[in-house]
Amino acid sequence: MTKNTDLKNLTLPALEQFLQGQGKERFRALQVFKWIYQQDAHSFEEMTNISKALRKELDETAFISNLEPETIEEGSDGTRKYLFSLGDGNAVESVLIPIEGRNTLCISSQVGCAMACEFCLTGTFKLTRNLTTAEIVNQIMAVKRDLIRNPPAIQSGGGQLLESDDDDSDDGSPESPAAIRNIVLMGMGEPLHNLDSVIPAIQIMIDGNGLQLSNRRVTVSTCGLVPEMGRLGREIPNVNLAVSLNATTDELRNRIMPVNRSYPLKALLKACKEFPLPGRRKVTFEYVMLGGVNDSLDDAKRLLKLISDIPNKVNLIPFNEHEGCDFKAPSRAAIDAFHKYLIDRHVTVITRDSRGGDISAACGQLKGKLDKQKAV
Repeated sequence: MTKNTDLKNLTLPALEQFLQGQGKERFRALQVFKWIYQQDAHSFEEMTNISKALRKELDETAFISNLEPETIEEGSDGTRKYLFSLGDGNAVESVLIPIEGRNTLCISSQVGCAMACEFCLTGTFKLTRNLTTAEIVNQIMAVKRDLIRNPPAIQSGGGQLLESDDDDSDDGSPESPAAIRNIVLMGMGEPLHNLDSVIPAIQIMIDGNGLQLSNRRVTVSTCGLVPEMGRLGREIPNVNLAVSLNATTDELRNRIMPVNRSYPLKALLKACKEFPLPGRRKVTFEYVMLGGVNDSLDDAKRLLKLISDIPNKVNLIPFNEHEGCDFKAPSRAAIDAFHKYLIDRHVTVITRDSRGGDISAACGQLKGKLDKQKAV
């Protein structure tokens, strides 16, 4: 019998198998699962509708992990940045973005990243390890806990971070200030490089007995790992897909995103076209605008041509300058011209506002800042 199994690594079917292997009834798994995700139980002793004998047995063979933030920074716009220590000397970040009363949480999937995109701060840390399923879902649970203790005082308008464009997905009912409406796997790491942990984590997120999120409110971002896009579409076909594009020619994308050398634009766009999106949902193309590099009207024209036969929307992300990177933010004029060109041609475009500008909100900034402080 496996000892010290973290039950937060298990989906409900996997938990059923685990308990059946101990000779327990199937319905016990549902009881335990609900205690973990709907009651946020930290120990088996809290599970009062389960016999003391079973609780004792579970305590000998399994445990329920948790994360608590080591550091929380809150910006004047209500953005919160969380740094989570993983207990092995590593740390990851999550960012909560309150937009018009709807909380979006951006979570991490790896410690560091192996993709080495030239403009990305996280890539400079290189890949240390994958997160476990438990470490992914625990980011969500820890932030929910913090929101209950400290509800957001500011609910900012302006800007958008991968909100669903399904009008019928919102029933208009009021949401608690502590509710997390959207999850985006867009923090540290490349989610598709860790699908063995990410897929079970999403299954827990969207399970009606688990974290109870709608699949239309979960977005997975990728820099373009084409085979893994196919696997994600087969195993979790109803989540949203965001593709970090950032260049309109293979020549430039090869230079700033090494993944393009393995999966060039033609293969990537084919995978986007084949990704199983239900109903009116669209692939979100993220486009980090680098001043003087990819922000011209010619780039906008090529972008339109590349994505025209794919149900699409575009997130324009003005580059957030950081130490050690030579790229510059685009000018306001370049952003506006690029945006207008696409809008005038009936593309759904969102130019993402810079959020958390007065804190370390860019991915990797808080970890980098605290690493420097510890080194002094």
